[in-house]
Amino acid sequence: MKDLNLYWKKNLKIMAVLLSIWFFVSYFCGIIIVDVLNKIMIGGFPLGFWFAQQGSMFVFVALIFVYCNLMEKLDKEFDVDE
Repeated sequence: MKDLNLYWKKNLKIMAVLLSIWFFVSYFCGIIIVDVLNKIMIGGFPLGFWFAQQGSMFVFVALIFVYCNLMEKLDKEFDVDE
């Protein structure tokens, strides 16, 4: 079995990156730069509105799948998979 401290460092790095993406999409795109994004239209709706209402939810679900995939690979790398 490899060093579990390294395992947790990599785990925390994955979580930090994914949480940063989550923050960027929900807070930055949905609130801070919404006026800039609203100048772009998707399906007849402003992009800022789309991010605030639907896009952020799609990104959140995608991040769950990305996290599961990355953790599965990490678990196998450190021989802690089931």
